[in-house]
Amino acid sequence: MPKDTRARIITAALDLLASGGPDAVSTRAVSSAAGVQPPTIYRLFGDKDGLLDAITVQGYADYLEAKTAQPPAEDPLEDLRRGWDQHLEFGLANPALYLLMTTRPGPSPALEKSLEILATRVSRVASAGRLRVPEPLAAALIHAAGSGATLSLISTPPDSRDRAVSVAAREAVIAAISTDRPVSRTPGPAAAATALRAVLPQVSGLSEAEKALMGEWLDRITD
Repeated sequence: MPKDTRARIITAALDLLASGGPDAVSTRAVSSAAGVQPPTIYRLFGDKDGLLDAITVQGYADYLEAKTAQPPAEDPLEDLRRGWDQHLEFGLANPALYLLMTTRPGPSPALEKSLEILATRVSRVASAGRLRVPEPLAAALIHAAGSGATLSLISTPPDSRDRAVSVAAREAVIAAISTDRPVSRTPGPAAAATALRAVLPQVSGLSEAEKALMGEWLDRITD
């Protein structure tokens, strides 16, 4: 049946993408893995680009189905944070699919779907009277920063990834677009050391050598 054949082809293509990256998704390899003839792929998807669009849409839809079962957070900004974190999780769990979805030239149906979801979340913030910039600008800022953070972490070796980069970027964007006060880290020695380190060059009661030593101590605390 056409639907079963289409699903089998998409599943085979997703498996090849996950194991070998975009270069592994050739019509010959996909048709062999799916047990169909190459003309079947062209008949159902038009060309290879049509197949790639189909697998990004299906891969992202499968992920969303697993992640959107829970209702939206009551606080629209918390819902925005949750969406950011889910976006990052999707990218790190499916790097080849994420890169295919976000870096291919031309429109991506899967990316368009993710932007629709983002626009809905931003609209909730605006409806609550907590958005300081126009909705399209807020969505564009979130998308640019979130994608940048995700791509940066994907390119970083897993044992060197620091997800605090994504958290910091997320909170900086939320502070820029919302009327809420910025959410800072838990107050403590590290926060105090960071604040003191920022104004250390302005301190006049210490010599340059003493400032250098103090800066080293403060850096140790913040680290």
